[in-house]
Amino acid sequence: MSLNEYNHGVVKRKTGNTNTDNINKMLKMNWLPFKTKRFPQIPCTMFGIAPFNMLEDILVNLAEKNEQVLENLSVHAGCFKQPKVIELIFMLTEQWCQDSSTKYQAVELLDRFMIIYVKQLYRSSTENKNLMEIKEAWTSAKASLCEKFILYLLSCIQITSKMNFHYHIISSNAVIQFLRSAGYPYKKTELLQSEMTVLKTLDFHINIQSPFTFVEMLLEVLGYNGCSLQLKQVYDMCVKVLDLVYLLRNPIYDTVLKSAVELSTPSSTQRSKFLAVKEDFMLLGTGVITASTFMINENSCKQVLEHLSNITGISVDSIFEMCSAILKHCTGVTLTKQ
Repeated sequence: MSLNEYNHGVVKRKTGNTNTDNINKMLKMNWLPFKTKRFPQIPCTMFGIAPFNMLEDILVNLAEKNEQVLENLSVHAGCFKQPKVIELIFMLTEQWCQDSSTKYQAVELLDRFMIIYVKQLYRSSTENKNLMEIKEAWTSAKASLCEKFILYLLSCIQITSKMNFHYHIISSNAVIQFLRSAGYPYKKTELLQSEMTVLKTLDFHINIQSPFTFVEMLLEVLGYNGCSLQLKQVYDMCVKVLDLVYLLRNPIYDTVLKSAVELSTPSSTQRSKFLAVKEDFMLLGTGVITASTFMINENSCKQVLEHLSNITGISVDSIFEMCSAILKHCTGVTLTKQ
């Protein structure tokens, strides 16, 4: 699972139409334009409770699913993980008192849904038409998609909140209140229709993993491996680091790519082949934990890195490159190999 196995490359991204002006307008607000009921504090994460044999089975299962995803990646994977979109999802999930897992999973769900939905939309709007009709039909379809993007984004947040049902499910009333205060005259029936569109497009396969799942599981295994760090402290730092990684995704992975190929301007072929690295959640999980450990206790970083390499089978060099890129863009620290 080293970087070398992926032949080092990253796909050139095509930015999807996302009604950017409205998203920018909402992000510039000092507060979100709606009131939300404040719930009791979300239950804290606890480590060291699950038996090790159960953890081992879960980790193996996660690794297998991760490999399956990488083997069947769309060439457009990650196209909708744009900073402004991610920032809006993060702000809304915080306002609606959601657990960290909800926001990351919502980002991944939206990206997966939009890629499939855009393909279906293009196919249906261009079938049995001549060139001029195709152009007009696709222009109209794109305009409609742009208009409804905010609905799909909110539906993905709602769906993931329902999956984490032991926390606080986001009600349709809260979403409608937000939409209306932000200038969108949508009704509850349209919101429900949007949710069904997401579910049907994904064939109800909505339990999509996020890097956060891998971070939690790897921290749990580290505890059983005798890690001397306070795991709750590392966990809290990992959440902050993972937030930054999502928001700084492109520059971080661009640094990893350039380091891997040892070129300042990687070729288009190298970039396209690098897509599997950008979507490798196991690799990202190890990088986030190692970088978080460095921020807390620099002296423990090497030990944690070696532990993670033994647990995951990812080379020390690959984890180091990932960690180094994260630290460079999140803190300005430049690591050197010893």
